[in-house]
Amino acid sequence: MPNFQSDGLTLAYQTAGEGPPVLCIHGFASSGQVNWIDTGWVETLVNAGYQAITLDNRGHGASDKPYDPERYHPRNMAADAVALLDHLGIAKAALLGYSMGARIAAFVAFEYETRVACAVFGGMGLNLINGLSDGNDIIAGLRAPSLDGLTHPTARQFRIFADSTKADREALAACMETSREPMARADVRRINLPVLVAVGEADVMAGAPGPLAELLPQGEAFVIPKRDHMRATGDKAFKAAALAFLSKNFAPNSVS
Repeated sequence: MPNFQSDGLTLAYQTAGEGPPVLCIHGFASSGQVNWIDTGWVETLVNAGYQAITLDNRGHGASDKPYDPERYHPRNMAADAVALLDHLGIAKAALLGYSMGARIAAFVAFEYETRVACAVFGGMGLNLINGLSDGNDIIAGLRAPSLDGLTHPTARQFRIFADSTKADREALAACMETSREPMARADVRRINLPVLVAVGEADVMAGAPGPLAELLPQGEAFVIPKRDHMRATGDKAFKAAALAFLSKNFAPNSVS
C-alpha cells in the first residue's frame, strides 16, 4: 500500500477511480479495506464518478500503531486526514466518515473548513457532543485475556471485531482512551458546510441523528432503516442517501 508521513507516523492509504475526491475515514477497530472496500463503498463511489480515497487511521490497518493515548485525540487524526490531502495535492474533498471516522471528519470540517466541500457523518449522531459512555468497557474488553467472562455486549462486539481483523488491541485501547473526545456544541454550530448525518434505526451507540443535524447550519438527517451500529456501514439505503447528498453538493459534472 502507498503511504505518507504525518506527525512522525507512517500512514497507509489507497485510491481508486477518477473524479471529485471523497476521503473515506473508517471507524474504530476497522481499516480502509474493511470499512470501505469490503463493504462495496469504494466500488459505489467510483461507479458514480468519484475518486475514492481510503485512509488507515493511526493505530489501525497498515498504519503505524503508537501505544501512547495522547497520539489519538481527534485533532491529531484530523490533521492526518488533511496531511493525506496535501500529500495527494488535493485542495478540497468531500468527507465520508463512519463512527470514529465521522468524529474525525467533524474535527476536519471545523478546523480545516476550506478543505471540505461537504461531509457525511455515518454512525455518529448526538454522541459527537455527548461522547461514548461505553468507552471504558470497550478498553477493558480489548485488554482482557480472552472472551471468556466478557459479558458487556458492546465490549464483546468490539473485541470479536478486533480479533477478526487481527488488530493490535493495545493500540486500539490507547486509541479508545482519547479518540472519543466530544466536540463542543458551540463548535458543531460553526461547521457551516453541507453535512448529512446518517445513523441506523437500531443504533444505540451513535446518538440520535436529528438533534445533531439541527445544530449544524447546513445539516440534514437520515435514518438507516432496520440497522444497528455494526450492520449499517455497507447498507444500500445508506449508500443511496450518501450518493444523493454528494450529487447535490459535490457532483462530478460540476467540479473542475
